[in-house]
Amino acid sequence: MKISSPAALCVFVLLAAARAEDPYRFYTWNVTFGDIYPLGVKQQGILINGQFPGPQIDAVTNDNIIINVFNNLPAPFLLSWQGIQQRRSSWQDGVYGTNCPIPPGGNFTYNMQFKDQIGSYYYFPSLAFHKAAGGYGGIRVLSRPRIPVPFNPPAGDFTILAGDWFKLNHTDLKGILDSGNDLPFPDGLLINGHGLNGNRFTVDQGKTYRFRVSNVGISTSVNIRIQGHSLLLVEVEGSHTMQNTYSSLDIHLGQSYSFLVKADQPPQDYTIVVSTRFTNPVLTNTAMLHYSNSNGVPAALPPPPGPTVEIDWSLNQARSIRWNLTASGPRPNPQGSYHYGQVNTTRTMRLANSRVTINGKLRYAVNSVSFIPTDTPLKVADFYNIQGVFTPGSMPDAPSGGPAYLQTAVMASNMRDYVEVVFENAEGSVQSWHIDGYAFWVVGMDGGQWTPASRQNYNLRDAIARYTLQVYPGAWTAIYMPLDNVGMWNVRSESWGRQYLGQQFYLRVYSPANSWRDENPIPKNALLCGRASGRRTRPL
Repeated sequence: MKISSPAALCVFVLLAAARAEDPYRFYTWNVTFGDIYPLGVKQQGILINGQFPGPQIDAVTNDNIIINVFNNLPAPFLLSWQGIQQRRSSWQDGVYGTNCPIPPGGNFTYNMQFKDQIGSYYYFPSLAFHKAAGGYGGIRVLSRPRIPVPFNPPAGDFTILAGDWFKLNHTDLKGILDSGNDLPFPDGLLINGHGLNGNRFTVDQGKTYRFRVSNVGISTSVNIRIQGHSLLLVEVEGSHTMQNTYSSLDIHLGQSYSFLVKADQPPQDYTIVVSTRFTNPVLTNTAMLHYSNSNGVPAALPPPPGPTVEIDWSLNQARSIRWNLTASGPRPNPQGSYHYGQVNTTRTMRLANSRVTINGKLRYAVNSVSFIPTDTPLKVADFYNIQGVFTPGSMPDAPSGGPAYLQTAVMASNMRDYVEVVFENAEGSVQSWHIDGYAFWVVGMDGGQWTPASRQNYNLRDAIARYTLQVYPGAWTAIYMPLDNVGMWNVRSESWGRQYLGQQFYLRVYSPANSWRDENPIPKNALLCGRASGRRTRPL
């Protein structure tokens, strides 16, 4: 093609840029309360466009996702996006430390890009105790057409959102926590918003299907298994895995897994079982794997047994999940081309969870600090340099052993640091932790007390990269994480009662450059509240 003039060249460049821009997907969501009956009891649930669970987001790597959320609840509302890294834009993260809530009757448009991500994720309401009322849904991010995937295209792609559920309304559960008490034991488990045998997944004999399973509950780990069928693990939270076969999989709070199932059995109906782990009693829910050429005859097989109650079984399974070094991720280059184990760490953080009493009430803490929110989101206060909202460095790097106290805890860190984080759990229950804005390598986990000598057993070659980790009772889990995403990022317990009562803090990743190369500017439509009320964002 011949360009005849500078003006024509400019037009050509602009047109080429327009054609090269990543696709946009637009959504309008209306958030309301509605009557739901997931366990046979009428409850007040959070619906999105009248649905529980909410609509699924189907996208491709680098797609731009524009969601206009209208809040028709009588209370402030936010949505957060579990595992979506919000590259250079913690403004879209949807937690109270970064965003002012959408007021009743108001709306806010999230403008996100699923930059360099593939895999299985979900969204959920992050304020108050809304997560116990629903409002969640699946997110599926496919690879771009020219990026190789390490397995043949499945005949179907199913999403399972599983988790514990309470018959009490979310306001009652919040009241229990506010009064200084812990949550009761859950009343049941849901699969895609339904109770026992409320879901059927239809397959054709001889074909292979992908199942994406997320634990969207608030208090318990779960295990999933399928009668007469094996689970071929292929992806964990955006990372292609070594393709190991499992009879069942433990999925801890906030985690997502996807596996392939081949419909290679006689044409009958088979039971999909989801049950709680490490609980007494064990809660169970079932769904049906239905062969399209069956007559609805149940399989003449014993129901799939659950795993043992021993922690070691789950620990060994977790250690067996490895990164597929030769598979492409969201980009053409192999995942293993980044040699995370050959980079020297610049800092070690040790984080110890604890159950404490402060002012006569139950709280949960990290390194003796129990988080309390302020009247102004931390990211907003940071942007406008509003003093007195938080203090960088108010979250200590290591357990102090001192008495617990209340604090708006923010850990200070710098862009391009490469950190080692050790999560230490001296309590008797499994802990599940999530870090917004990041994926990290789970380089080690073991029982007992972590010491520097524990590094000798780290996996520095093919540890899985993910966004939510578990820490077993009386044990530790270590991760490596490059701090390459400027912003204010929530580090939290995925046990929602613990998170609500203080087991969280914010990681401030700072760049002195103050450049749009490192971080997007405040959105023009950003909501402002608290001590930022009445200020301007930037011209429309």
